[in-house]
Amino acid sequence: MWKGWRLARLIAALVATVAGLADVASADPVEDFYRGKVISFYIGTGESAGALTAYPQALAEFMPKYIPGHPAIILRNMPGAGGYKAVTFIQSVGPQDGTAVGFVTRGVMRAPLLKNPGADFDPRKLQWIGSPSREPTVATIWSDATKVRTLKDAMREEVVFGATSLGTDTGLFPMVMNQLIGTRFKVVPGYKSGTEVDLAMQRGEAQGKIWTLGSLRSERSAQWWKEGKVVVLTQIGLDKVADVDAPLALDFAKTPEDRQVMELIFSPIALGYPSFVGPGVPADRLEALRTAFQQTMKDPQFIALLDKNKLVRDPMGHQDLAAVIAKIYAMPQSVVERARGLVPPS
Repeated sequence: MWKGWRLARLIAALVATVAGLADVASADPVEDFYRGKVISFYIGTGESAGALTAYPQALAEFMPKYIPGHPAIILRNMPGAGGYKAVTFIQSVGPQDGTAVGFVTRGVMRAPLLKNPGADFDPRKLQWIGSPSREPTVATIWSDATKVRTLKDAMREEVVFGATSLGTDTGLFPMVMNQLIGTRFKVVPGYKSGTEVDLAMQRGEAQGKIWTLGSLRSERSAQWWKEGKVVVLTQIGLDKVADVDAPLALDFAKTPEDRQVMELIFSPIALGYPSFVGPGVPADRLEALRTAFQQTMKDPQFIALLDKNKLVRDPMGHQDLAAVIAKIYAMPQSVVERARGLVPPS
């Protein structure tokens, strides 16, 4: 009896050990890592940054349920040097374990190539997660303020464009088109916001403006567009948006090299609002973040939140983001030098 009881206990212990080993073998190391953890979304700007803050906020609300272990996500603003500080932190300083994710303005990614002061990072080393929207950009005029109706008209007649600064898209893109396709945009910088430019156009003080397509399609400006008060002269970016009846600025380039220069300067538009982690993040955790991003993009509640906040959903995956960066950094040196002369240091 005693021996039989001891044998039964031994067998039970062996069964328990085997079961335990099976549990260990089947455990998800990514789930184990993220359980109870906090992921920080580092946003390379101050708190009031429009879509650059709104997209991470929405992702932080819904992504945790799709990440194994369901970690919490918090937002941390990291302003400094136009976003350079945040990228440098993610690439070289911050944790490389999948708990630090970066979000910055799209133009930051061309800064090292153009040798902007302080841009001491390499976008090719970042590991991309995705972008919730590509945000195409357009150049428009206020129809009551000018007779110009097409891009070719703007090559014959001056149009005053209101801008926040010469280094932002609102000032830079008209200046680049002046240099490379022969438009006659007169850029007046110094407006505090796009809304101030809207008011200036209504007063007749400015005649044109650069918009993201998402902003143009928001409630008030969409009505202006529908009524013909705002007219789109050209699309700015690498590809045309099918439902916008306006030509692509790139197609007006006079030489193949001019087109490449424009592609280099305009290409960050294609990145939208990119998210990324550092080069040392393990592959399994990176894959988990990418999968969670993709699943969040399809979440009905997430989509409803974007619609409520007038945010465009036109997602890009990590492969598309990497392809844009690769194209930018493969440009011939002559193209880079010309672009460097056109883009003010930020």
